[in-house]
Amino acid sequence: MNSLKKFDTNFYSTNTNLIAGVDEAGRGPLAGPVVAAAVIFDIKTYHPEITDSKKLSQKKREYLYDWITDNSLTYSIDIVDNLTIDEINILQASLMAMKNSVEKLSLLPNLILIDGNKTFQHSIKTISVVKGDCKSFSIAAASIIAKVTRDKIMNELANEFPMYGWDKNKGYATQKHRNAIFQFGESIYHRKSFLKKLFYQKQQLEIFNARSTK
Repeated sequence: MNSLKKFDTNFYSTNTNLIAGVDEAGRGPLAGPVVAAAVIFDIKTYHPEITDSKKLSQKKREYLYDWITDNSLTYSIDIVDNLTIDEINILQASLMAMKNSVEKLSLLPNLILIDGNKTFQHSIKTISVVKGDCKSFSIAAASIIAKVTRDKIMNELANEFPMYGWDKNKGYATQKHRNAIFQFGESIYHRKSFLKKLFYQKQQLEIFNARSTK
């Protein structure tokens, strides 16, 4: 048993036998949805390779995705689109997705462990865990489910808008992605609230360059 599983095990008690780990993927990208997942395991269920999804290769994440979905007591996914992100901001959209993922579970947990330093209001006790995807087995599993799900979504959207390279950058602000936005404009899947900062930075850079050439 590794330290991630031990972390979760410390919360088990007579009144706490179902712990939901919750995490999201996609807070930072310029395009696409934010995706959250919630996972509940039996206290004895364990896999030594489960850790923060960002530390795993795509192939390993996809293998563990299948293992988690086959071996968890229950798991669920929620997706909040870019329009909602623009409407309520990315923090609130992330919390909404995480809360909705818990609500979709087929079993009612006794405790909810949430990655990060924020929680959502719930009748069930919630605990925020900073860098939880590196500390908690169930949160790490949720991070894998959320990441694999979102990557698949971005791969599908890349077929519709290939010029942005979403199959490679997953919507993050790589140089190629930024250049494509400046060349082709924004798509229906871009987060306008995020692009305001990008276009402002471009404008400031152009002003600076223009002054430098005088």
